[in-house]
Amino acid sequence: MYKEASLVVKLWGDWACFTRPEMKVERVSYPVMTPSAARGALEAIFWKPEFGWQVRKIAVLRPVRYFSLLRNEVTNKAAVSSIRNWGPNDGYYADLDRAQRHTLALRDVAYVVWADIVLNPHANGIDTAKYRDQFRRRVAKGQCYHQPYLGCREFSAFFGYPEQDDMPLNINEDLGLMLFDLIYEPNESGRGQPQFFEAQLKDGILNIPQELYKGRG
Repeated sequence: MYKEASLVVKLWGDWACFTRPEMKVERVSYPVMTPSAARGALEAIFWKPEFGWQVRKIAVLRPVRYFSLLRNEVTNKAAVSSIRNWGPNDGYYADLDRAQRHTLALRDVAYVVWADIVLNPHANGIDTAKYRDQFRRRVAKGQCYHQPYLGCREFSAFFGYPEQDDMPLNINEDLGLMLFDLIYEPNESGRGQPQFFEAQLKDGILNIPQELYKGRG
């Protein structure tokens, strides 16, 4: 099952939250890892400016279990432009901007992610085989640039190679619209538009339509 051309990695952890964007105030998780969350975990393990990650599919290895918690969060964030104009007595006081929000998250999760390394336009002519080998070595040694996480930074992820008995659960479910990724404007404004796709779990596997990657890079 895991002897395919794509690179493969197993991600697991005690908690996860892949927030549905239609929930404006309270955080509610999708029942499965999103492609953007998988890409973020892959980049935490291995990233180079010469290539990008294209996630092909995600397998669910453990039953979907929810739990709820309350978290202290801040309502606003300080803008860089405002910080630059602060005087010696100015500042941002989180205690005055704190709000308690409910989170419906996942517990005891494990996934297998298949993905490809795709060169960016400025890196044409480079052999991606060396990058694939570097990624495999990093997974084998447990090396990463920073600790991968499962949706929220406080939900750390462990990673390694899947074992032969790591099989997807028999889950078939229509997940509705799922966040694919943020598409950023080419003017470097930092503004991103969310892109969605109709997501389905078939035999415990979420397949990501590869046509969504066309025109990106």
